[in-house]
Amino acid sequence: MSSTPCLLQRALRRLLCAACLLAAAALAQAQGLPSWNDGAAKQAILRFVADVTTPGSATFVAPAERIAVFDNDGTLWVEQPIYAQFAFALDRVKALAPRHPEWKTTPPFDAILKGDTKAFAAAGEKGLMQVLAATHAGMTTEQFSASVAEWLAKARHPRFGQPYEKLVYQPMLELLAYLRENGFKTFIVSGGGVEFMRVFTEKVYGIPPEQVVGSTGQLAFKMGADGKPVLLKLPKIDLVDDNVGKPVGIQRFIGRRPILAFGNSDGDQQMLEWTAAGAGPRFMGLVHHTDAEREYAYDRSSRVGKLDKALDEARARGWTVVDMKQDWNRVFPADR
Repeated sequence: MSSTPCLLQRALRRLLCAACLLAAAALAQAQGLPSWNDGAAKQAILRFVADVTTPGSATFVAPAERIAVFDNDGTLWVEQPIYAQFAFALDRVKALAPRHPEWKTTPPFDAILKGDTKAFAAAGEKGLMQVLAATHAGMTTEQFSASVAEWLAKARHPRFGQPYEKLVYQPMLELLAYLRENGFKTFIVSGGGVEFMRVFTEKVYGIPPEQVVGSTGQLAFKMGADGKPVLLKLPKIDLVDDNVGKPVGIQRFIGRRPILAFGNSDGDQQMLEWTAAGAGPRFMGLVHHTDAEREYAYDRSSRVGKLDKALDEARARGWTVVDMKQDWNRVFPADR
């Protein structure tokens, strides 16, 4: 007889959890995730959010611990044919070229000025670091932010002809908002430069600068000519927030292990592994670019956003793989 109340409590709890899940699904369909087709990926998200936000549930997670991290390039906005920050750096080389006549005969700058993308690509990481140092350093953080904002206002994507800020993924914008509505704190953890991303993340994603983790260069405190202090960007890298650098960046700047992580490439693999290794409920997701018509289709052989080992691990470990073509009924905000 004494077991009857316990059984009733368990039954009521199960009914409550089911009701919360159904309510969450209905709300998401009506308000939160309308650009997601009603498939396995969407249901996995709804299920996870319901699990960790239902009071009294064994899987309940306190709001302070609801940390969600997202890669940026290829996860929140378009990354093909080259990363936006690389396009910015290339344009900066062209803009600064009159002040540097030596660049006409100095690799890899000469290749950029000639429009020889193959030669620039052949310069590899060393060449890229040279370009980033020349175009990103030697100015104050305020000057750099202003140059990024000016570029974003004028730059257009080579295929879509749209500003980069309009080429964000509508389903991911909805997911970010949905998580925040359910007590999550959303962060960007990306290989892009932190000073570059902080210019637009609050306006575009609703993620403030202090919740952006990215690759960082060294800064120096200086007194300006007007007697006011400035922070000067130095041509030295402090943290490359990619691959194994992502868990390091998370610990250094967030201080809590995420319970949800989303990426799209092998550069996100360790971030997802770090998230998965924690106790309690976890959600690991990958955006798989499969839609050549509305965006791009690429994975294992791509030089930008390569998704190979992480895709195999996701399938082996049961992580959620979002098929862009199948799971999203809309890609960009302007799509109808």
